[in-house]
Amino acid sequence: MASAAITLAADAPTLSSANTGFMLICSALVMLMTPGLAFFYGGMVRVKSTLNMLMMSFISLGIVTVLWVLYGFSMAFGTDSGSIVGWNSDWVGLSNIGLTQLWDGYTIPVFVFLVFQLMFAIITPALISGALADRVKFTAWALFVALWATVVYFPVAHWVWGAGGWAFELGVIDFAGGTAVHINAGAAALGVILVIGKRVGFKKDPMRPHSLPLVMLGAGLLWFGWFGFNAGSWLGNDDGVGALMFVNTQVATAAAVLGWLAYEKIRHGAFTTLGAASGAVAGLVAITPAGGAVSPLGAIAVGVVAGVLCAMAVGLKYRFGYDDSLDVVGVHLVGGILGSLLVGFFATGKGQSDVAGLFYGGGLDQFWKQCAGVFGVLAYSLVVSAILAFLLDKTIGMRVTEDEEIAGIDQAEHAETAYDFSGAGGGTAARTAAPAPVAGAESKKVDA
Repeated sequence: MASAAITLAADAPTLSSANTGFMLICSALVMLMTPGLAFFYGGMVRVKSTLNMLMMSFISLGIVTVLWVLYGFSMAFGTDSGSIVGWNSDWVGLSNIGLTQLWDGYTIPVFVFLVFQLMFAIITPALISGALADRVKFTAWALFVALWATVVYFPVAHWVWGAGGWAFELGVIDFAGGTAVHINAGAAALGVILVIGKRVGFKKDPMRPHSLPLVMLGAGLLWFGWFGFNAGSWLGNDDGVGALMFVNTQVATAAAVLGWLAYEKIRHGAFTTLGAASGAVAGLVAITPAGGAVSPLGAIAVGVVAGVLCAMAVGLKYRFGYDDSLDVVGVHLVGGILGSLLVGFFATGKGQSDVAGLFYGGGLDQFWKQCAGVFGVLAYSLVVSAILAFLLDKTIGMRVTEDEEIAGIDQAEHAETAYDFSGAGGGTAARTAAPAPVAGAESKKVDA
């Protein structure tokens, strides 16, 4: 018995300073993605909605962080209850967690794991906000974030990643959040917009992005932060799987940019910067669940498929008449579904596990498991999100007034505007202050 105890002690994980440092960096990268998302969305809206769009992402940093400390981490990763939700009273308020206490089976402290997962919990409701641009009361949005995180995100995170969660036990592969983050947010966005309705002037007034440079900046920050989002989800750097995920993240994103732009050129005759940025995000979304299971060649296939099909999907809102302001459904829901289901075809069995997809001799067994995870999360998030939006709309009201929407939600909700043009010239004060022209100056300029 003594020798067995010695063997077990030798096999037990010990704290790795390298993995701990790596995961803290990854956590910071994922945190950066929420401001990056704010810029991405903020550039895509009209000038009068810029600040509101930024704030809809930033408020998630405040609300979800506090909820995660109070009970969110316990619900997502505590002891399983009925394969639906977790709970651990010792984690309420993050109490009774030792500084060097390791996350079970890994070489990083519990505190490092929980802060990494916190960043996922923050960005997921922020993703929803893009579908609701221009028309939602900020107070109602903040309350929605708190309720949605509690009754949707925390339980779904347990399903997918928590020991005992039904999707986890079924064997659904979701390396970094195709179901728990992107399908979850995309389905929620669809549920809410079906309740609150369209923007004033939808399909009538021009609603073009006001700042494409801001969109590209946001896309670049998302791409940069996504390396932490994806590679960090292996919770260490000892066996090369995280490195594979890092490579596949770059490869799939690049392929998706090319796929989206090729579709745009064929369909619309131009390569647009908005298309390049959107294609990048579509590729990042699609590779998120699949990148630990596929090869780099498989990642190219995932990226191209996502780039083309997500580009096609963004136009569905005009065909079916739902107002998804910034294409959350077309990019995140569709991209998340594609990436999750393609695992069933492109998994090599040589990455995060020995599970092989159809194209590598594994049959369709994994594909059906992926379907269960995809459509289980989609249905739950869609229905519950719609119910939450309906209840809020019937109590405090979800939308600003029509006059406030037309005048600009920034001024109505935040008493600010994104840009101050008062000093840009052309006003009465500017003309009055301008010196009188010198006689003959105009002719001298011409002569020169």
